[in-house]
Amino acid sequence: MPNAKPFIKWVGGKGQLISQLDDLLPLNFRQWDDVTYIEPFIGGGAMLFHMLSSYPNIRKAVINDINTDLTTCYEIVRDRPYELITQLRSLQQEYDCLSNEKARKELYYRIREQFNTKSLSKLENTVLFFFLNRTCFNGLYRVNKKGGFNVPFGKYESPSFFNEEVIYADSELLKNVEIMNGDFEETFEKIKGKTLFYFDPPYRPLSNTSSFNNYSKEDFNDSAQIRLKQFCDRIHRAGAYFMLSNSDGRGKDACDSFFDDLYAAYSIERVWASRCINANATKRGKLTEILVRSYKDAIKDFAELPLES
Repeated sequence: MPNAKPFIKWVGGKGQLISQLDDLLPLNFRQWDDVTYIEPFIGGGAMLFHMLSSYPNIRKAVINDINTDLTTCYEIVRDRPYELITQLRSLQQEYDCLSNEKARKELYYRIREQFNTKSLSKLENTVLFFFLNRTCFNGLYRVNKKGGFNVPFGKYESPSFFNEEVIYADSELLKNVEIMNGDFEETFEKIKGKTLFYFDPPYRPLSNTSSFNNYSKEDFNDSAQIRLKQFCDRIHRAGAYFMLSNSDGRGKDACDSFFDDLYAAYSIERVWASRCINANATKRGKLTEILVRSYKDAIKDFAELPLES
């Protein structure tokens, strides 16, 4: 299904790394029978849509996220695509008819306020979620300590809120996907047969000013990163396989061995990835990220990339 791809913008989306992630899947993954595929931090879903499109031996897929707005969005795309598209088209027309930026900005903040009431139906919530995702600054999803969405207006001239073909293609792929909304450890009970986990958690910040991990009112701090590693140990002992992405502290500071120490028992590769969410264009560019895997033999092993000097 070539049109299946993320239907929303999401910080840290894996679209640019798909080929490298695919190379690092278990060596005989295509020959596995009745695969269970689990993503405990679904985000934009680039890896999910790639896996479901490319590997028909995946018979069961489970996705999860602690962000209720996000998992509700997946449910609506899966179950009610026609209604979603109809309402998005109406809102798109309303927005496009506004004659100036001031009017568009006023509509944005009215909708943001409505979204934050948390009194909407699942369909209404998802329509506004799409709108805010495409009109807010850089497509960020960020909330305050009370859980209120607080990203400012993005000042785009003519944003498109949705892609009808993508929504229908994604809806079809999601038909047999189980959607969970909770802590990542709750996915353990979904292990069945040959199981592969892909973890793409909120990244550990490389500096005090680079944190974009407030996808929920709960912070994903170093204690959470350690708890995630302990969960990886648990699923490894249970006979399941995992791959995990995260930021590379050593790419910024050669002395920052947090992840190298934490995942020392597993295979670690480094890959180049572009970062483009910083408001300061001079701070955008390529950085290394780590890819951790619990198995030795991958489809295509490659030497660890040298770090920038």
